[in-house]
Amino acid sequence: MADAASRLVSVAEQLLGAPLPVRVRAWDGSQAGPPGAPVIVVRNRRALRRMLFKPGELGMARAWVAGDLDIEGDLYTALGAMAGLLWEHDDEGGGRSLADTVRDPAARAAVRDLIRLVGPPLPPAPPREEVRRRRHLHTRRTDKRAISHHYDVGNDFYSLVLGPSMVYSCAYWEDDGSLETAQRDKLELVCRKLGLKPGQRLLDVGCGWGSMAVHAAREHGVSVVGVTLSQEQAAFARKRVADEGLTDRVEIRVQDYRDVRDGPYDAISSIGMAEHVGAERYLDYARDLYGLLRPGGRLLNHQIARRPQQDETAYEVDAFIDSYVFPDGELAPLGTTVTMLERAGFEVRDVESLREHYARTLRAWVTNLEGDWARATRLAGFGRARVWRLYMAASALAFERNQIGVNQVLAVRTPETGTSGLPARTRTWNA
Repeated sequence: MADAASRLVSVAEQLLGAPLPVRVRAWDGSQAGPPGAPVIVVRNRRALRRMLFKPGELGMARAWVAGDLDIEGDLYTALGAMAGLLWEHDDEGGGRSLADTVRDPAARAAVRDLIRLVGPPLPPAPPREEVRRRRHLHTRRTDKRAISHHYDVGNDFYSLVLGPSMVYSCAYWEDDGSLETAQRDKLELVCRKLGLKPGQRLLDVGCGWGSMAVHAAREHGVSVVGVTLSQEQAAFARKRVADEGLTDRVEIRVQDYRDVRDGPYDAISSIGMAEHVGAERYLDYARDLYGLLRPGGRLLNHQIARRPQQDETAYEVDAFIDSYVFPDGELAPLGTTVTMLERAGFEVRDVESLREHYARTLRAWVTNLEGDWARATRLAGFGRARVWRLYMAASALAFERNQIGVNQVLAVRTPETGTSGLPARTRTWNA
């Protein structure tokens, strides 16, 4: 009988109707597949059971998180090959459809061979890091639970990944700049776009670990209210504010933005937060922020965007991201975001894409994580650290390939007089 790796490659190619772009090393030490290709390590039969009972991305993700499946060599090269295998296969018109697989006697025989190789067909329990997928309600309770899952992993873990800036959003890079410089430049870019001046009030929605709030108060003399749903973030941010001597100008609250009632504010920053709002609530989100601004006040909405689909009703949240990373997170096309802001009453004045900047930021975070891997696993646990490594590396590739983007949208609550308060040449903020 053929070795396990050869059987796996044969089964995979029968099911795909195309050559396997990766090499496989199985639990019995055997290897098969194209020489020199990225190596997928199948450590045990349990990995196959996971993929058999959850074909596609989620089954492979479960095997990865549990350590049943691994990658040997460069992670990005392997993920690039697997992306073509899993996510781009149908779009490129190659390979076979599921219907073709069901009709093909050879493919059916390959599935039977896989079942024999797997052994007793009992589905393994999902890794404990997995969140049960559910309908995206986006109530205050479910949003708080989702935020806690992602952000209450431990401040020490995030410090390891993000570096001293503790900024968990796209940096703004010069060619030879460091991550810390790029994050400082991003915060300063936001402040310039908002036109912050001493004495103004800024609301920072989804304030994270307080980086934007501290920067705006220290460098621009504004008073800041930062809101987050994460207790761990708030504790870290408050200590940071105190250490900077800014307690008279910065207030950090554990509060849902829907419960903020002390407007008007001169400016609002929402950086990497709107992805958690959800499509059904987005117009309400935009209207809430519009209502919190004074006439002439500005909103800077920094948000990840997906590519639009021909049939938007067919959009589904990525199974791995929803189950392991951002429960209830949803991405919208840029055009949808702009439309919702305009429907809420805003005048959209500027849109800037930072797609390539986010790819570089994610690669920097992955480097930080891999550079202190033993400590990362101690802080977050083996499975959680593997989740973060996979999602950040895969996201970097997605940004590089223009599968997703990130945009800063500057909008104004323009008064009836039509005076926006913006300079005639707005892009001077990039000087």
